Amino acid sequence: MGSGGHDHPHESFGPPDVALLATRQGVRATWVSLGGLALTAVLQLAMVVVTGSVALLADTIHNFGDALTAVPLGIAFLLRSARGERLAGMFVVLAIAVSAGVALYETIQRLLHPEHLSHLGVLAAAGVAGFLGNELAARVRLRGGRRLQSPALIADGNHARVDGYVSLSVVASAACVWAGLQRADPLIGLAITLVILRVTWVSWRVVSAAPAQDR
Repeated sequence: MGSGGHDHPHESFGPPDVALLATRQGVRATWVSLGGLALTAVLQLAMVVVTGSVALLADTIHNFGDALTAVPLGIAFLLRSARGERLAGMFVVLAIAVSAGVALYETIQRLLHPEHLSHLGVLAAAGVAGFLGNELAARVRLRGGRRLQSPALIADGNHARVDGYVSLSVVASAACVWAGLQRADPLIGLAITLVILRVTWVSWRVVSAAPAQDR
């Protein structure tokens, strides 16, 4: 057994040295991804001013929101709390669901009120920047989540990867407008919405299966 009253049965990440390493790795993964996505969103915001694209504005707000999902995860890792991590994971799933709502709203708006897009090259570049930023965040979060066996971090990585697909829809919109296919834009938005909804369900299953209490 242990040495009297110095055991810590409620630590959720194992012995002190292992717990410290897991905390550092978890915090590093969340903050690196936050920094990358925040930089991506700032870049896109500058391009919104040039293009005037509502779709790009929505994607930019979306990426800012995705960057902020790293905050509760970082707190959970600092506290070394399985309960806190699970709650953070639920917050992430909620963020994915909101992403689906944003995508659906934009799709309906485009169907009801078609818009003429300008500066298509800049618009496409903004979509590529969004994809690269999200893909970087997804890889960092998924790698860290699998290494630490963190359902919340895995869910957040899936979220970032889906957001990359949303950003690619901005590129597809620019290509369709260039080809004269204005109505293809809302259809692409609808397909992306279905993908986001599927990831919402998968992420919810992962997080809901995680331990609800510290061990």
